[in-house]
Amino acid sequence: MQESSQVEPPHPAADVLDHVGYRLKRAHAALRAAMDQALREHGLTVPQYACLEVLAARPGMSNAELARATFVTRQSMNVVLRGLQDDGLLTRPSTVDHGRARPATLTGEGRRRLGGAQAAVYAIESRMVQALPEGRLAALLDDFDHITRALTD
Repeated sequence: MQESSQVEPPHPAADVLDHVGYRLKRAHAALRAAMDQALREHGLTVPQYACLEVLAARPGMSNAELARATFVTRQSMNVVLRGLQDDGLLTRPSTVDHGRARPATLTGEGRRRLGGAQAAVYAIESRMVQALPEGRLAALLDDFDHITRALTD
């Protein structure tokens, strides 16, 4: 019988639930739950909202670009786009002159629905920011960027 050696954690933690990854996931889960609840009142899911928000800032993005920007697969984004189009919140041409990308743009109803949903989501983000000690937001955002680079480089 072979003895298994204990691997040391990357930082001191009294409990596995104190590890950075668990805490980050817990914060993400809390954000997602708050957004799910708020967006339900606007008839949107988190991926639908993210798609509308990105399209408002960058009209004409393709399915693949939107998928990357909103952290979903291209297949999932196809479903999101079809649903938003069926609800009259965005338009896409049925054909394009060249390539396969069908750029999406918000409709007036899409902009209206996004406006109401943005108010709810931005209120959630305000709650998060207000929970931070004074002057810590910029450092937190930098920390998130450092973490992202460490995991993607």
